[in-house]
Amino acid sequence: MDEERDSGSPKSSSVTPYEEALDALSSLITKRTRVGDVNLEERFNVLYEYLKMLDLEEAISNMKIIHVAGTKGKGSTCTFTESILRNCGFRTGLFTSPHLIDIRERFHLDGVEISEEKFLAYFWWCYNRLKEKTDDNVPMPTFFHFLALLAFKIFAEEQVDVSILEVGLGGKYDATNVVRTPIVCGITSLGYDHMEILGNTLGEIAGEKAGIFKHRIPAFTVPQPDEAMHVLKEKASQLNVLLQVVTPLDANLINGLRLGLEGEHQYLNAGLAVALCSTWLKTNRHLEDSHFKQIQHTLPEKYIKGLTTASLQGRAQIVPDQFINNEKSNELVFFLDGAHSPESMEACAKWFSLTVEDQDQTFFHKNSKSSNQVVNMYQDETIQKKSAPILLFNCMSVRDPQLLLSHLVKTCADHGIYFKKALFVPGLSVYHKIGSHTLTPIDSNVDLSWQFTLQRVWENLMQGYKEGKSIDFTSEEFNMETSASNCEHSAVFSSLPLAIKWLKDTVQPNRSTCFQVLVTGSLHLVGDVLKLVKK
Repeated sequence: MDEERDSGSPKSSSVTPYEEALDALSSLITKRTRVGDVNLEERFNVLYEYLKMLDLEEAISNMKIIHVAGTKGKGSTCTFTESILRNCGFRTGLFTSPHLIDIRERFHLDGVEISEEKFLAYFWWCYNRLKEKTDDNVPMPTFFHFLALLAFKIFAEEQVDVSILEVGLGGKYDATNVVRTPIVCGITSLGYDHMEILGNTLGEIAGEKAGIFKHRIPAFTVPQPDEAMHVLKEKASQLNVLLQVVTPLDANLINGLRLGLEGEHQYLNAGLAVALCSTWLKTNRHLEDSHFKQIQHTLPEKYIKGLTTASLQGRAQIVPDQFINNEKSNELVFFLDGAHSPESMEACAKWFSLTVEDQDQTFFHKNSKSSNQVVNMYQDETIQKKSAPILLFNCMSVRDPQLLLSHLVKTCADHGIYFKKALFVPGLSVYHKIGSHTLTPIDSNVDLSWQFTLQRVWENLMQGYKEGKSIDFTSEEFNMETSASNCEHSAVFSSLPLAIKWLKDTVQPNRSTCFQVLVTGSLHLVGDVLKLVKK
C-alpha cells in the first residue's frame, strides 16, 4: 500500500490525527434505527460494489478464513481460535466487535491490536478511495460495513496466514458474509437476542446465523435447543455442508491448567475453537489425518498454550480500583462482563457468584485482567473483610430487563449471593461518535426514564424475593444524596461518573468492607467503566 492520507478534514491544533480519523469514521454512523426503512439485502449487496472500488475481490478470495456466528460466545470462540493458531506459529488476523475503549481493539494482528500508525494509513487509504468513487447511487458505506472492509484491507496487506472473522449481527446479511469460500464456519450457542432484526423464534434466529454456511464448506456448532438445531441441520443439508456438533472441552485435556477466559461456559467455546483450528490445519495440510483423530484424546502443547493464554476484555474481567487499592487492601473491585442476553446473564451471574464466594480468602493483584490472576493469599484474621456485592447495570431498551435481571438475581441467590444495592445509569458514550474525546459532558437534564424503568423492575424483583421469606435482603444503609432516585434496594444516577464517584466516596468510611461491583447488561457500559477506572 503506497497511498497515504492525502486529504481529510482540516485539522485544528486541538485535534490529533487519530481523533481526526475517528471523527471521519463517526460520520458513517447512520442516525436512523437499525430496522424499519432499511432493506438489509439491498444494503448487503452494495458491499460488492465497495469491494470493487477497493480492489479487494481477489484478495478476499485468496484469504484462508475462519468465520464464526452465534448469539453468545462468538468473541470468546474467535479469541481462543486466534490464540491457538498463533501459538501454532501462524500469522493471525482477528476481526471482532464491539470495541470497549478504542476502535483499534477490533483489529488484531498476531494477538495485538493494530498500531495507531498502521490504522491511520489503512483507514485513510480506504476512506479516501471510497469518498472518491461513491456517489448518490452508491453512497459511502455505513459504519460497520466500513470497518469490515477495513479489516479485509488490513489482513490482505499484512499477508496474514489466517483471518478469523466474528459476525457482527446475524449472519446472512452481515458485512463479513461477503466471504464466499471460508475454510471452516462455526456457530456458537444460539438464544434470543436482536429479535427486532433476526426474528422472534429460535428457528428464525438460527436461519439468519446459518446464512454464513457455504456450499460444501465444513461447519461446526455446539449443542443447541431442538428448534435451532433443526434449522441449522436443514440449512446445512441444502448446501451439502458437513455440520458437526462439538461438546465442551474436557478440562483434563489442558493438563490441570485453567482456560485463559474464565467461566464454565468457556469450555464449550474452547471445544468449538479446537474443532475450527483442527479443521483449518487439516484443510491446509498442516495436520495429518492420524493427528486429527488423536486430537480428541490429547491436545498438542501449542493448543494448550493457546487456550490457557487467551485474553479478552470485558468478559469475566476483574479490575480493582487502582486509586484506592493496594497490595493487601481491596476495598473496591469491579467485576466486568458484557452479558446482555438471558443465557449469558446466567453464565455471568454464576461466574460472579463463584468468584466472590471465597472473598474472605481471596485478594486481587492491582492490575488483574482476568479471574485467572486472582491470588489466593494466606488467611489473616486481621485483614478479613465483609463483602458488599453491588450491581451496576444498564441495558438497551430493546431488551427485556425483567428477563435479564430475574436470571441474574435467581442465579446469584442460588449461590448465596445477594446484592446490597443496584445502581442504574445511562450510557456515557454517544451512539453517533467514536473516541474518548467525544464523551458527553455530565448533563443534569439527561433522560432517565429508562433507568427508572429498570429500577422499578429491580424493586419488584426484590419485593418478590422478600415475600418468599427464604432470603434475607437486608439493604445496607449508605448515603445516597447524589443519586437521582434512591429506593430501598436501588438507586438511579444521572451519569456513570457520578455513580463511580459515589462508589469511591462510600468506600472511604467503610474500609472494613470490600465492595464487589458487578458491571453487566451492556458491553458499552463495561467499556465506559473501563475508560473511567483505568485512566
